[in-house]
Amino acid sequence: MRILVIGSGGREHALVWKLKMSPRVEKIYAIPGNPGISQLAECISMNMEDNRALADFAQKHGVNLTVVGPEAPLANGIVDYFHKQGLTVFGPTQAAAELEGSKSFAKGLMQKYNIPTARFAVFNNPDEAAFYIQKQGAPIVVKADGLAAGKGVIVAMTVEEALQAVDTIMREQAFGTAGSQIVIEEFLSGEEASLLAFTDGKTVVPMVAAQDHKRIFDGDQGPNTGGMGAYAPAPVVTAVMKEKIVHEILQPAVDAMRAEGRLYRGCLYAGLMITAEGPKVIEFNARFGDPETQVVLPLLESDLVDIMEACTSGTLSENMVSWRQEAAVCVVMAAGGYPGNYAKHDPISGLEAAKQQGAYVFHAGTAAVKDAVVTNGGRVLGVTATAGTIAAAVTKTYEAVRCIGFNGMQFRTDIAHRAMNR
Repeated sequence: MRILVIGSGGREHALVWKLKMSPRVEKIYAIPGNPGISQLAECISMNMEDNRALADFAQKHGVNLTVVGPEAPLANGIVDYFHKQGLTVFGPTQAAAELEGSKSFAKGLMQKYNIPTARFAVFNNPDEAAFYIQKQGAPIVVKADGLAAGKGVIVAMTVEEALQAVDTIMREQAFGTAGSQIVIEEFLSGEEASLLAFTDGKTVVPMVAAQDHKRIFDGDQGPNTGGMGAYAPAPVVTAVMKEKIVHEILQPAVDAMRAEGRLYRGCLYAGLMITAEGPKVIEFNARFGDPETQVVLPLLESDLVDIMEACTSGTLSENMVSWRQEAAVCVVMAAGGYPGNYAKHDPISGLEAAKQQGAYVFHAGTAAVKDAVVTNGGRVLGVTATAGTIAAAVTKTYEAVRCIGFNGMQFRTDIAHRAMNR
C-alpha cells in the first residue's frame, strides 16, 4: 500500500520510520518531510494548509492511507476534506480537533463530563483577567486559548509574572489570535506524564506512558520549550495508575466527544499531572506528541499500519496492540538561543557516527544544502535509544549524542532524571 505522512518534524520522522517497517507498505510520501525522512520516503514540497492540493496529490498517487502529524492541518479541516474525497486518513476531524485547538472548549467539556482537571476561568478581557489573578494569587497558570505551537502556556510563580503573561498574550499578542482569549488555571502540584492512546471513536487503547521535559535547562530550569527530551515507560504511571487514567480520563473524553456529535478518531494525547488526589488533565492534544512519539513508537511491537486502519474504520481492539518490555530515551539537540531567537544553516556533523552507537537520529529542524545537512529549526534533532532499562537507555542515548556536533548546540544532560532518582 501507499502512505502519505503530513509534516516535517521529529514526530513525523518517527512515524515514517515505524510505518516503513510494515510489510504491507510499498511506498511512503511525505509532505513536506525533511532530510532524515527523505532517506525513507519521497519528500514533496507542498503547502500543508492546502487541503485541495493535498487531496489531489493523494488521489493522483493512489495513496491508501494519509497520516496527519501536526495540529495545524487538523485544525484546518484536512480530515473532513479528505473524507469528502473518499480518502482514508488517520486523525480527528476539525470539530474533534477542537479538543486541542481551543483550551476553553476542552476545559468546558471536562467540566461537563466530570473529567478531572485544574479549576479554571476563561477571559476575553485583559483587565478582568488581571483582577482575577490578583484575587487568586500565585502560583497560577496562564494559557493562550488557541494553537500556539506548544508555547502558549506560562506557569507564573508570582502575581507579577502572571500579570506580565496576560500582557504578553493578550495585549502584545505574542501568539497572534490564539491569545485573544485566555484560560487561567490553578497551579497543580505533582509529577507530569503523557499518556497517548489509539482510538476509533469508541474503543480506547493506551500506549506506553511517557514523560516529557519542557524546560530548556537541566534541573527543569529556564523557559518552556516544545520539549527537550522524553523517556518511556514513565514509572510514575504504574499499572494501577494507567488503568485509572484510561477509566477516568481517556475513555470518558472519547465518549464525551461522541455524545457531543464530534466522533474522535486517531491519536488522543493526554498531558497529565499525577497529583496527591490522582491524575488530572493539564491539556489534550489531538495528535501524537513531540518528542513523546520518538520514545513510544520504538517500543511498539505491532504493525502501526494495521492499528491506524482499525482506528479509521471503527474496528480497533486491544489485542491488536502489543509492546516491547524495554525502555526508550530521547534527547533533543537544540539550536543555540532556542526557545528564543536562534541561528540556522549551521552544518551538522557526526550523524552516521551516532547511528553506529545503535541510536535512532530523528530529524526535527534540519535542511539539506548540497551534500550537507544543516540546522533549520529550534529543535534540530531527537536522538533516541532503547535498552532493557531506563538507565541503560540513558547511557546509550548520550553516547550517540556525544558523536554529533553543530555550532551553538544545546541539550539537557539530565533526561529521565526523575525515573533515575526513584
